[in-house]
Amino acid sequence: QVQLVNSGGGLVQAGGSLRLSCAASGRTFSVYAMGWFRQAPGKERDFVAAISQSGGTTYYADSAKGRFTISRDNAKNTVYLQMNSLKPEDTAVYYCAAGVSEVYLLQGITLDSWGQGTQVTVSS
Repeated sequence: QVQLVNSGGGLVQAGGSLRLSCAASGRTFSVYAMGWFRQAPGKERDFVAAISQSGGTTYYADSAKGRFTISRDNAKNTVYLQMNSLKPEDTAVYYCAAGVSEVYLLQGITLDSWGQGTQVTVSS
């Protein structure tokens, strides 16, 4: 399995930006589709974005479209989530996850490889 480490969260004002990173080690990173999920207090973990192994296909939750961008650098074994125009409702713990395909990740089907999570707090 691939090991994943999240970083890049923090506190930001509404309208601001953050970039999350997820560094992978262990298995060959490029064989995995990658995704980002988030969990707000008292709520279930929700899909945010996914990217194919090559980076050529991406999917976004409706709440993320137009504001968030997922990307990956296979040479650096890292996937990113650029978040712009942040809103208080984006406050959550964000997790990266590995998957067989971006389509499976869109459906919430992941491999048993998750980052530890990183807190994003957006103040109004």
